[in-house]
Amino acid sequence: MSILDKIKTNYSASTNEMTVSEYLEECKKNQQAYAKPAERILQAIGEPNFIDTREDPVLSRIFSNKKIKVYPAFKDFYGMESTIEQIVSYFRHSAQGLEEKKQILYLMGPVGGGKSSLAEKIKHLIQQNPIYVLKAGDQISPVYESPLGLFADYKKELEEEYNIPVRYIPICMSPWASKRLREFDGDVNRFKVVKLFPSIQDQIAVAKTEPGDENNQDISTLVGKVDIRKLAEFQQSDPDAYSYTGGLCLANQGVLEFVEMFKAPIKVLNPLLTATQEKNYKGTEPIGAIPFDGIILAHSNESEWAKFTNDKKNEAFLDRIYKVQVPYCLRVSEEIKIYEKLIEESSLSEAPCAPKTLELLAEFSVMSRLKEPENSSIYSKMRVYNGETLKETDPNAKSIQEYRDEAGINEGMQGISTRFAFKILSKVFNFDSEEIAANPVHLLYVLEQEVIKMMLPPETENKYLNLIKSLLVNKYAEFISDEIQKAYIESYGSYGQNIFEKYVIYADHWMQNNDYRDPDSGEVLDRAILNEELEKIEKPAGIANPKDFRAEVTNFTLRYKANNGGKNPRWDSYEKIKNVIEKKIFTNTEDLLPVVSFNVKSNEEDEKKHQDFTKRMKQRGYTDKQIRILVDWFMRVRKTLA
Repeated sequence: MSILDKIKTNYSASTNEMTVSEYLEECKKNQQAYAKPAERILQAIGEPNFIDTREDPVLSRIFSNKKIKVYPAFKDFYGMESTIEQIVSYFRHSAQGLEEKKQILYLMGPVGGGKSSLAEKIKHLIQQNPIYVLKAGDQISPVYESPLGLFADYKKELEEEYNIPVRYIPICMSPWASKRLREFDGDVNRFKVVKLFPSIQDQIAVAKTEPGDENNQDISTLVGKVDIRKLAEFQQSDPDAYSYTGGLCLANQGVLEFVEMFKAPIKVLNPLLTATQEKNYKGTEPIGAIPFDGIILAHSNESEWAKFTNDKKNEAFLDRIYKVQVPYCLRVSEEIKIYEKLIEESSLSEAPCAPKTLELLAEFSVMSRLKEPENSSIYSKMRVYNGETLKETDPNAKSIQEYRDEAGINEGMQGISTRFAFKILSKVFNFDSEEIAANPVHLLYVLEQEVIKMMLPPETENKYLNLIKSLLVNKYAEFISDEIQKAYIESYGSYGQNIFEKYVIYADHWMQNNDYRDPDSGEVLDRAILNEELEKIEKPAGIANPKDFRAEVTNFTLRYKANNGGKNPRWDSYEKIKNVIEKKIFTNTEDLLPVVSFNVKSNEEDEKKHQDFTKRMKQRGYTDKQIRILVDWFMRVRKTLA
């Protein structure tokens, strides 16, 4: 079926309509016919996947070997496992009929942290399962009320006859339904029941409201108001003269999203108190109580929350809030996934992005959000939060739990927002007028300029600039040096192969305590000289236990030759010796500069080497222009590596 036919089919589908008796019979066999909003959202979320973090070294360090729940419905929310679990817990407890069913779900976090995205996801989930709504004649209840409201005064009888638990029966029917029931002389069978799917587009059981003017105490955006056009036909106190357009009216049996809730005056928020606690609220006109059986979802930033909580007059309201903190992502690997998702959803998905670009931006973003640790570097803390182990590289690094205990519960509530990072990426990809692409050199420059433009407090600005200039620049210089060296070595692997084969021969004779006669020169090398030659290769790499290392490499080579007809392995096939040889070759980076630079070459051999080098760099994910930019940058800053 084509997309055009699908749309037509959906619009032409007949409404699923039944009598009240048929609906009650449906309730007998199908609990979903009277399920609460929290239950329907839970069903839409589905069962979680359990991950035993003990089976993954990185996750085991991050989550302390615990079993964690991952919900497929929230798979696009990276690094938010704790936040999502709290949200799901709210719905689970509410569905169980606990105190949460009377509370407002409130997401509190910094700007650009994902609060709005979570709210949109929850509203999307509520649309997955249908609701059953009362209908009289051709008119559907304007507050989308449950048909069970008709039996508010007969709860026990309804439970005994149809097995519907009392807690599912609304506290009252709406003034609209009450008027119809009087007109029908109490004949409930004259009502109909329709099966509808909540809809953001049609504002069926899903609505959004905003605080409006802070000087305006008008509550009609929540509870509705009189429709002056109908006053010619009805009295002001008649339910049919009322316009049920408030957020609470439209979101019954669904979700009401209240954006920046605490920017609204407290009097405007008062209807929420009765709506949550008593499951009904008063309109602006003298009509009966209006039922509300939905979820109120609010969100705002930390400053608004702090301002609201500091006012003692708001204690009653605060007691009715289920607060969930939504901090920024504090794991570099997850932050990178957020950027990748943004790029995939844009026209930049095909644009070249040089290695390390997203990682550098993610590292800067995460470090800006972390609280400075005592007696440890912020870079090490960032890596520990990302699940890395630093036992061998940083003796001052602490465990992840020590860092968390030291930082407190509010870590991640400040720093560079994801939204700011998106803007940086946009500028980096469009920095070069000739090529839409991103590379770390342009990123570091744009990042520095944008931090200065933000006009932050001097202390914060200095911290951010120091992260960029002193930390990220040096780390990237090391990385691009390694990239250039690897591309150079891969082009001229025979040099690395010669060093490898010589090392294995020397190590084997040294292990056997035998002298070695060089077949080319005829020179005899005793054990002491062999040791000196081996150390020349090992020392640049900082090999701590040469005896074990030599035995390990020799055994690897002998096993390989035995399994491959006596053929020697490639020098880069064993990671440990590969790293050692790379360090040996590039103890002096000046050796490679004539080849990798874009200056005019003095001979054909260097020119061929340069072409092979650029070919290798392109295979590693760089464009021609990026190679030139990065090599030029490396040659300028290489002295910092000395």
